Amino acid sequence: MEIIKYTEEWKDKWDEFVLNSSNGTMFHMQKFFDYHEPGKFQFNHLIFLEKGKIVALLPGSIVENGTVFESPIGASYGSIVVKDIKFRKALEIVDVLLDWGKRNGIKEFILTSAPMIYETYPNQNLDFAMLWRGFKYQLHYISSAIKLDKKIDIISRFSPTIRRNIRKTFKNPDLRVEVNERYDHFYPILLKNKAKHNVKPTHSYEDLLKLKQLLPDRLKLFMVYYKDKPIGGSLMFYPNKNVALCFYNMLLYEYAQHKPIQRVMYEVVKDSTERGFAYVDIGVSQDTSADNPMTPSISLIDFKEKFDAKSIMRNTLHYKY
Repeated sequence: MEIIKYTEEWKDKWDEFVLNSSNGTMFHMQKFFDYHEPGKFQFNHLIFLEKGKIVALLPGSIVENGTVFESPIGASYGSIVVKDIKFRKALEIVDVLLDWGKRNGIKEFILTSAPMIYETYPNQNLDFAMLWRGFKYQLHYISSAIKLDKKIDIISRFSPTIRRNIRKTFKNPDLRVEVNERYDHFYPILLKNKAKHNVKPTHSYEDLLKLKQLLPDRLKLFMVYYKDKPIGGSLMFYPNKNVALCFYNMLLYEYAQHKPIQRVMYEVVKDSTERGFAYVDIGVSQDTSADNPMTPSISLIDFKEKFDAKSIMRNTLHYKY
């Protein structure tokens, strides 16, 4: 097995491998990285080859003056992408990576993978192989996900208050949910929401339009309207065939009494269930104002649990030579 640096000629084979992998997501695809303005990041993606065929991929960048390899860069999830591999193969991949790092002056690896629910075949061979070879957990984020089941009535899973509020929205003739591409309706509300917490969205308005153009089947916008006024919505990403991800939920707070988030969550869970996804990921719940990045936002976790969401972890593994 050998590691080579990614070049443009590998683009189609890279994305094909991600699509057929067990743990790859849209955030690992070269088509996804294309939304970034040229020069914004210096990527140093790696390809693991065995007899000329791809056996693993590692997107990322060499940072800190060439001493640290970090994955992801410019994406939500990174780390090593594989098919459903045996433990011996996982160990070989890790050994080859660490040998490559030593030969190329790398002092540290920082790798953040997607949570286990994203895997087609849940398998911790790779995680254990990394830990066995000296990686340590550096950081954990708490995230929330709803396990989908076509046999269970969706509303019955939610808390009594949520059920009551959603049923009220059904009876309100002035309230409706649309699937559309009105990012011009969505983005101003998103900006207002983020400003309340003194942060900005991960993506600019132009970023979202470019992502929709590059990966049209991977984004879906649910908008909530009161009469003809946009008052809330959810932008869904579909990272792989296993998980639907609520990347952005937002609402106009002056219309909060109409419960747009609760209604749109119902619509998102219903749509994702019907489309055959195994989970809806509602994202991380960290207190962004705290000094410790792991600090949980208890109120946000409480709210997500009202939709029958369970906690999952997004883990960062670190290796230092």
